[in-house]
Amino acid sequence: MAIFSKSNVPQFSVDVYQNEYLPEGGREVNAVVTVTATGGGTIGSAVAAPHLYSPGEGPSAAVVLMVDCSGSMDCPPTKMRNARDATAAAVDTLRDGVHFAVVAGTHLAREVYPCEGGLAVAGPDTREQAKQALRKLSAGGGTAIGTWLRRADRLLASADVAIRHGILLTDGRNEHESPEDLKAALDACAGRFTCDARGVGTDWEVKEVTGIASALLGTADIVADPAGLAADFTQMMETAMGKEVADVSLRLWTPAGATVTFVKQVAPTVEELTGRRTEAGPRAGDYPLGSWGDESRDYHLCVEVPPAAVGQEMLAARVSLVIPHSDGSVQNLGAQGLVRAVWTDDLAASTSINPQVAHYTGQAELAEVIQEGLDLRKVGDMDGATAKLGRAVQLASASGNADTAKLLAKVVDVVDAATGTVRLKAKVEEADEMTLETRSTKTVRVKK
Repeated sequence: MAIFSKSNVPQFSVDVYQNEYLPEGGREVNAVVTVTATGGGTIGSAVAAPHLYSPGEGPSAAVVLMVDCSGSMDCPPTKMRNARDATAAAVDTLRDGVHFAVVAGTHLAREVYPCEGGLAVAGPDTREQAKQALRKLSAGGGTAIGTWLRRADRLLASADVAIRHGILLTDGRNEHESPEDLKAALDACAGRFTCDARGVGTDWEVKEVTGIASALLGTADIVADPAGLAADFTQMMETAMGKEVADVSLRLWTPAGATVTFVKQVAPTVEELTGRRTEAGPRAGDYPLGSWGDESRDYHLCVEVPPAAVGQEMLAARVSLVIPHSDGSVQNLGAQGLVRAVWTDDLAASTSINPQVAHYTGQAELAEVIQEGLDLRKVGDMDGATAKLGRAVQLASASGNADTAKLLAKVVDVVDAATGTVRLKAKVEEADEMTLETRSTKTVRVKK
């Protein structure tokens, strides 16, 4: 384990969990890498958070809140009121000195506060002015989320800060722009800011909201009852205020002849990172990890190495943490981990599966079979849905994922969790099905 230490910023550490032993001729090496950041400050602190850059550069963070103000937000009228109150609660949670703006989203994107097209700096006066502006928000118009994201990007880019973050709320489907338009907006914004996305009620599209959060390295969730928005927005903003270091990447070096099969985040949620690799020199690539505060995340790596004879060993991969800059320079955070391959004729050693690898392989399968099962249910393939969701119940039970097990029990009647024997419920509340789909990628961590 290596640790990066610098005054007033988190210390980063990397731990590698694996079974390094392969049979003669074996090629596949699996490892779980735990990245931990500690000592960066208190989440929600009233003191402006320091960051990795020189003092005096200005506020450390900028946040844009994007609030759906389409016509459907008026059905019922309490939904719009709850959205206004939630946004006000988030504004109250901003630290002094943080740049911020509020955008009203319809088929257009309109700045609610400040109105002159820039960002305000959080303080007692600007918080109160923002809350007064929020009281004037009303529902009307369509939904074009890509437009909201592009406006947020322009606003966030105007601030010379370390952390750029968005919070997006929608209650409906993205009906006033094409899926290609939204994808283009996400591609344009990826790597420029992180974004948490929330769906309120049950009239929105789960894959749209989770896709936004995934592309922009944020979180996604459902708030089925609009009355819960204020608490959710407050928690989201507290977490955003706890971020200290932006644009961290996991750099993976592999030796000649080795191939990276996949890289995925497996805790606290499953997130595929393989396709997001950016080349970083000979046999090295960077995988974006987003912004960090005091937290720990797990990543599953799979590398294919050249086969070798019994008794040989090699370094299969070297993991490090870096911050790539736009000018081509790289800030190395000092934390490093090594993934090894050792060929042996000891059958017990070479067939043993590391507990962390086994656990997260199951968690990734759990997320996959839930999505597949719900998709099959939607198209009327009840036998297929039953088989997939039964497997999900089995995996959730075996791994101790109690939260997911509870959500599954609202969609299926569990006959025997250990064997995955279930029956589809004849009637399922739409909010329960959407909650299961939205939270299907949430994992439990293995006890180490």
